[in-house]
Amino acid sequence: MRVTGVIRYAALFMTLLGMWFIVQMYFDHRWKVVSLRSWLGVTNKPRSEQVPRHKCGNRKSCPQNYFAFKIISGAANVVGPSICFDDKVIMSSVKNNIGRGLNIALVNGSSGKLLKTDTFDMYSGNINKLEAFLQEIKHGTIVLTASYDDPATRMNNKIRAHFEALGSSHVKKLGFRDNWVFLGAKGLKTKSAFEQYIKNDRKTNKYEGWPEMLEMEGCVPRKMD
Repeated sequence: MRVTGVIRYAALFMTLLGMWFIVQMYFDHRWKVVSLRSWLGVTNKPRSEQVPRHKCGNRKSCPQNYFAFKIISGAANVVGPSICFDDKVIMSSVKNNIGRGLNIALVNGSSGKLLKTDTFDMYSGNINKLEAFLQEIKHGTIVLTASYDDPATRMNNKIRAHFEALGSSHVKKLGFRDNWVFLGAKGLKTKSAFEQYIKNDRKTNKYEGWPEMLEMEGCVPRKMD
């Protein structure tokens, strides 16, 4: 019995010793490496080594005398669009200034100052309101547009012609529940380089009845007087 008892105590001692060894070698080491700051994503790297933040959260910074922008279309009829210009969100759900149809922001092309924002219901709204809005745009104004839900049911040839004059290449084929983001300008002599369009197609739609969301970012040159 005494020999058996000694063996049992020895086995228990070795087990406890092994567990202590594992705790010391594994958990202690891991908790020294995985600190609370690193778990939360906080870094102690110098500012020079941290990834810089660009205006509007874009992937690249813009050269001097250029404005950064980002336009995001709506997602189906659930998530609203947003427009950022020169690191300021000027239209979004949070700002409560967006709506179904076309969401348009006007910006001074020289100063970058926001001039006006408005929304136009293109499914059941008054199309004359949009026509008057487009006619009043002054030379040198930057026009940023994001679609939401349906951008084109009430769109007519006059409206399409206004957007074409602002530099759009895709507005002439814009249809029911298509997605569209566009940046143009009054007085632009060429077609805009900033435009994306995706057709509403049951075969390719990401959402039931609507295509996927569009996101466009870039740098637009300041108008030099």
